[in-house]
Amino acid sequence: MSASQPQPTADAPSVDVPADVPTLLVKIFGKDRPGITAGLFDTLAAYSVDVVDIEQVVTRGRIVLCALVTQPPAGLEGDLRSTVHSWAESMKMQAEIISGIGDNRPRGTGRSHVTVLGHPLTAEQTASIAACITGTGGNIDRIFRLAKYPVTAVEFAVSGTPTEELRTVLAIEAAKLGVDVAVVSAGLHRRAQRLVVMDVDSTLIQDEVIELFAAHAGCEDKVAEVTAAAMRGELDFEQSLHARVALLEGLDASVVDKVRSEVRLTPGARTLIRTLKRLGYQVGVVSGGFTQVTDDLKERLGLDFAQANTLEIVDGKLTGRVTGEIVDRAGKARLLRRFASEAGVPLEQTVAIGDGANDLDMLNAAGLGVAFNAKPVVREAAHTAVNVPFLDTVLYLLGITREEVEAADILEP
Repeated sequence: MSASQPQPTADAPSVDVPADVPTLLVKIFGKDRPGITAGLFDTLAAYSVDVVDIEQVVTRGRIVLCALVTQPPAGLEGDLRSTVHSWAESMKMQAEIISGIGDNRPRGTGRSHVTVLGHPLTAEQTASIAACITGTGGNIDRIFRLAKYPVTAVEFAVSGTPTEELRTVLAIEAAKLGVDVAVVSAGLHRRAQRLVVMDVDSTLIQDEVIELFAAHAGCEDKVAEVTAAAMRGELDFEQSLHARVALLEGLDASVVDKVRSEVRLTPGARTLIRTLKRLGYQVGVVSGGFTQVTDDLKERLGLDFAQANTLEIVDGKLTGRVTGEIVDRAGKARLLRRFASEAGVPLEQTVAIGDGANDLDMLNAAGLGVAFNAKPVVREAAHTAVNVPFLDTVLYLLGITREEVEAADILEP
């Protein structure tokens, strides 16, 4: 469906019309102004018709209003058509009336929301996405814009094809096109995703916390060497964590406050968390970094949950060791499940966001796993990927519009 040719949808308010009952599709289009919708239905009211379906779209000051109504009593259809056309002409608009039978055909099974993020979003990209949906046997029932800033985000309501199949096909096409595409099942559960859990380093914040500490200890190069070895698979996460933390031995504990002040939030992080909290979501972080930083972030941002590794401090100095349970790849998934249990949220109604291989178990365990500016292996394994540097774009994947975000900011600063 396009903005200039909307079709009434089965989701709009309707009466139960038998399949063989004659109906009329009344379409009005032209320059938008107050009173058009009321005027049309005032005109139709004189003919004792029932409203079966309604859809209205306004794009750059141009309105397209469709009303599916029952046929008027015998002998009045010609008068109805003439009156509607005369009213439209008086409003400097155009009218089209199409006879038909019954209601809209039912939407196909296998319903999905397809969210497309572009920066910018081109006509070529949009055409390719639409063609892929059609190629899977899907039907585009509706398209609308979620946001125009900081990215263009549009959502396709699709029916007639399994969500998983659609997700697989569109993931391949999105990678070719250079756009972000998320595919989630339609249904009430989408609005019921009540827990969002994020990685911290290079996700919630722009930094790697271990590197900030290393800069104060003068061992950045050595830490980088250990990190590189871990990435080559020569060390697992726990081994690399102990090796890097050991290089911080003897560092004065006062450096913790300095590191906290150096942490830079990812653009859109505050907006994401603030909006989710206002919607009643619970929000948490899990990190392979350190509680000395995540506890501060929890307090500053009003997070519900936070868990990370803890640097041991004795007599005002870092000992080069960590204490307590290690938060590694498996640990992050375990914590997601624990947070969900404590929040009273089913696991399928959770959202996880991360960028590294250390986040993969968590992303796969969540109902929706989002790879945020992630490495290729993570993008391929996650449910969806966001490759723009704005963390609040995740809101659009949940069906939240930019207008809703801005309205919430006005109502509750």
